[in-house]
Amino acid sequence: MTVEKIDALILSGGTSLLYFTNIRWGGGERLFACVIPATSNPFIVCPAFEEDRAREQLTRGPLAGERADIRVWNEDESPYVLVARGLRDRGLATGIVGVEETMPFAWTDGIASAAPQLHVASGTPITAGCRMVKDDHELDLIRLACAATLKVYEAVYRAVQPGMTQNQVSDLIDAGYRQVGFPGGASVQVGEYTALPHGSSTPQIIREGTIIMLDDGCVVEGYQSDITRTFVLGTATARMHSVFDIVKRAQTAALAAARPGVPLESIDAAARKVIVDAGYGPGFTYFTHRVGHGLGMDGHEWPYLVTNNMFGWKTALTAQAGMVFSDEPGIYIRGEFGVRLEDDMYLTSDGARLFTPQSASLEQPF
Repeated sequence: MTVEKIDALILSGGTSLLYFTNIRWGGGERLFACVIPATSNPFIVCPAFEEDRAREQLTRGPLAGERADIRVWNEDESPYVLVARGLRDRGLATGIVGVEETMPFAWTDGIASAAPQLHVASGTPITAGCRMVKDDHELDLIRLACAATLKVYEAVYRAVQPGMTQNQVSDLIDAGYRQVGFPGGASVQVGEYTALPHGSSTPQIIREGTIIMLDDGCVVEGYQSDITRTFVLGTATARMHSVFDIVKRAQTAALAAARPGVPLESIDAAARKVIVDAGYGPGFTYFTHRVGHGLGMDGHEWPYLVTNNMFGWKTALTAQAGMVFSDEPGIYIRGEFGVRLEDDMYLTSDGARLFTPQSASLEQPF
């Protein structure tokens, strides 16, 4: 926070609150906020009728110990005034306050109005800056989530039969995750609908020779996987084989390009060059999305493997050891079919490694 010149960070319910405090707090219109100053003790602003629940959760995280400073508000009172007062009590009548990115605008605006001498800014440099680099324990949880997803996908692949719909296959995936004991699910797309990266709700029926795409993952102790497998029930066409081979080479190129110190956009560029050089270009014409996104407690999180970092808090970032990304190039031919191969990779001091083995072929994906 000192490096980023942010005097206090304000977290509301969501992933970053859980990451920093181990407090699980759902949505709703009532402000719950944890305010973390850079140089003094945190405090909580909480609806009065929720105080007992808040204190119970505080005992499970880094704010346990001394009786926490919890400032409560009734529903005819302003929680924003309590935020401003708590900051002023800690010598922060002026300065820069960062709010985490998912906080509703109404709350951010309320805090700014109650503390007009403070500059309210994005807290993403702190939240993403900390969360984007994983320690060994976090990597182990993601590794287990990836292994569970691949195990479920393989079982479903062996159970798929002609005549099934995409919804029936999705039900098989749900049942598989119940068997491995982790919450998860996947989208299922069939035939021409695999050319839409996030698919379609149109009813789809699997037939012999149909191309099928499974995409998503599961959650292990709060950490996520995100894997895509594209395969054919029976025998693939020569054109399908050709596209698969190009996409697999692009996935390998991104993995080879990912190492500490390189610009994140260069990893996308390495995969995109393979696809464009093979005739599926230019730019985003057939490979219509970035090659990867950050992965951790959220399935998609900062940073992103693409030029301008999805216009995040920084548009130019370099790779660091401990970062985790999806590696998911694809070629999507509208009206025909699409192929995407997605595994998750983590950066080490000397390069990048996948948590799961690459798919071998459309007919032997596991």
